[in-house]
Amino acid sequence: MSDQITHRRVLNIAIPIVISNATVPILGAVDTGVVGQMGAAAPIGAVGIGAVILSALYWIFGFLRMGTTGLAAQARGAGDIAETGALLMRGLLLGFAGGVVFLLGQTALFAGAFWLAPASAEVERLALDYLSIRIWGAPATIALYAITGWLIAVERTRGIFVLQLWMNGLNIVLDLWFVLGLGWGVEGVAIATLIAEWTGLALGLWLCRDAFAGDQWRNWARIFDPARLRRMMAVNADIMVRSVLLTGSFTTFLFIGSDLGDVNLAANQILLQFLEVTAFALDGFAFSAEALVGGAVGARDRAQVRRAAVVASQWGVGGAVGLGLVFWLAGPAIIDLMATSPEVREVGRDFLFWAALAPVLGVASWMFDGIYIGGTWTRDMRIAMMQSVALYAVALVVLVPLYGNHGLWAALMVLNVARGLTMWVRYPRLEAQVQ
Repeated sequence: MSDQITHRRVLNIAIPIVISNATVPILGAVDTGVVGQMGAAAPIGAVGIGAVILSALYWIFGFLRMGTTGLAAQARGAGDIAETGALLMRGLLLGFAGGVVFLLGQTALFAGAFWLAPASAEVERLALDYLSIRIWGAPATIALYAITGWLIAVERTRGIFVLQLWMNGLNIVLDLWFVLGLGWGVEGVAIATLIAEWTGLALGLWLCRDAFAGDQWRNWARIFDPARLRRMMAVNADIMVRSVLLTGSFTTFLFIGSDLGDVNLAANQILLQFLEVTAFALDGFAFSAEALVGGAVGARDRAQVRRAAVVASQWGVGGAVGLGLVFWLAGPAIIDLMATSPEVREVGRDFLFWAALAPVLGVASWMFDGIYIGGTWTRDMRIAMMQSVALYAVALVVLVPLYGNHGLWAALMVLNVARGLTMWVRYPRLEAQVQ
């Protein structure tokens, strides 16, 4: 690991992530667009609900990306090449195991999903056709979480850009061929994604080829070492609890918003897209913090831990302020583009300032997430999230009855500010432990 943590180094990690993230909504739009050419509503709904079901299932293993990054960055910083390779293998094995579990339990999983989110008979039939094909990509997709985490840890995010460009580009080309050219319909969309997932795994393994250069990747005594496995599972369990709480908080926001009228609900849905853009953009700087803080912790260099946190956060704050200004100035035009209803447009403008404030008020939470993941201070991150969600719940109970949708958005800001503050309070003590 280089001794110098520079602004260039932060950007070298962050920029490929930001560009990679930008390709994600493009793929979703193409998936929807090609089935939309079939001239019926059911195929669109089937692909949409099928993708949501699989995303929810695969998200259970989302901790694998973050946990792998923090642990592998620390191993790299400590100069422990053998452990760096072993961590990748542990992640790959866990990913494959998770995928096999989904394959074996697919009938029950899909039945449960349709029970929770019922649709018309035609949509469910087409969605099941889609799911029964896509599920065979589960081992590859979950294993790719570990690969992505490992590439971030070793600061090879250009590899992630190449990987995303390949997978999404191939998926789009095959979508067009299978659906519009061959007329395979919903099954064509699923097959295109399945091929992209498995070829993506092959490319990802090639991008991580350094991890397989020696014998560390098949040193089973190290890979299954009980102490290392326990640490990995503890880190991943903390991240999973934190992620469940965060997702639950946003789900609660949507559910409460649905009780405030259809117009408020529609306006909120549009403004939440601004938050999604914020997450995509700030992810790059948070990932920089993960890799650089993790490397410094592994090297036991307290000064570099602080420098990594500060330099990455400077870019994060700059990006957040820039996004806030863009949202405030361009927001009305974006709202008009996304909605044709005059009522929705008017309400969207009324609440736009919350979407413009969100990046600025939330940047500390995003950056501290990256810092804490890199330091594998996941227990403290979990506790901070629990405290923040408790404050969020109080804010919802107090503010929504008083101020309606404004109170709902204010409560969401309370959550973001609380996340940043609760981690900031703990940070000096955690940094002091690096020695």
